[in-house]
Amino acid sequence: MKTKILVTGAGGYIGSVATYLFLQQGYDVVALDNFCTGYRTPLEFFKQKFSGKFDYYDLDLQTNISEVFLKEKNIEAVVHFAASCLVDESMKHPDKYFRNNVGGTNNLLAAMTDADVKKIVFSSTCAVYGKAVYMPIDEKHPLSPTTPYGASKKIVEEIIEWYGTLKGLNYVILRYFNVCGASDDGLIGDSKRPSSLLVQNAVRGALKIEPFALTCPEVNTPDKTPIRDYVNVVDLNEAHLNALQYLFKGGVSEKINLGTGSGNSVLEIVNKVQEVTGVKFNVGKSAPREGDDAKKIANIDKASQVLEWTPKRTITDSITSLVTWYKTHPKGWEK
Repeated sequence: MKTKILVTGAGGYIGSVATYLFLQQGYDVVALDNFCTGYRTPLEFFKQKFSGKFDYYDLDLQTNISEVFLKEKNIEAVVHFAASCLVDESMKHPDKYFRNNVGGTNNLLAAMTDADVKKIVFSSTCAVYGKAVYMPIDEKHPLSPTTPYGASKKIVEEIIEWYGTLKGLNYVILRYFNVCGASDDGLIGDSKRPSSLLVQNAVRGALKIEPFALTCPEVNTPDKTPIRDYVNVVDLNEAHLNALQYLFKGGVSEKINLGTGSGNSVLEIVNKVQEVTGVKFNVGKSAPREGDDAKKIANIDKASQVLEWTPKRTITDSITSLVTWYKTHPKGWEK
């Protein structure tokens, strides 16, 4: 019997690339999405390409989702991506972030408990750390989020820990740094419009899909733009595969950073996109996003030790896959 997993938020950017990878690796996948920000099109593509191995449900995690566990027998683990995830939006609408991220996850965990599903891989964020006290940031760094988005993820981590203590849940919490790229074949990518992700927006600027503008504040770095750790979305999801296998082998619950261990400034990324694409494009400037800080780089030693994972793809690989994706889907997936 093939291993069956439940993926929440499978119609979103990272969730859709993850689902594609899980299916390619032989897992049976059941997906949930409410399609508030996710898309049906990639999920319909998966139904056709992986016939009999994939199905999805149009459900909101804040509603009764127990029917999925009743209908879908033998779900062995959950990979939980579904969340509101825009830092700037969370500063304007904190209610949405605590309702969706915290309330939705608690509902999911309760349904898992009722169905006796004991394993979860959770999509968290480096935003739980807040402003860096030291660099690179390891998992022992103090948690002091500076945005409702980061705070909502920190609360969810604590809730998952309580389910672990009280209900026997085994978990791997993965704290992402900045994610970029598309699937290696360029078939599955990011459809956010507008996107909050720098590499995606710079590639869209190079392809003349829309004008590119800097949204970052001026900060105390050599070129005055924030420095971030940009990890390829397929590398990121290969870590999720390793996390699932780790849990299936009886691994203890862990919290683990996912990044590259190195950083690039915003302007360095813009220059790299221009170099890879061979296109010089105008760099405009819009109102800076709220909640950005100067520098965040991951210490990924724990990912290497516990999950036997290291990133393989370069920023050039990420840009190249995005060019392929956006050339065929300039507006992303259509609703």
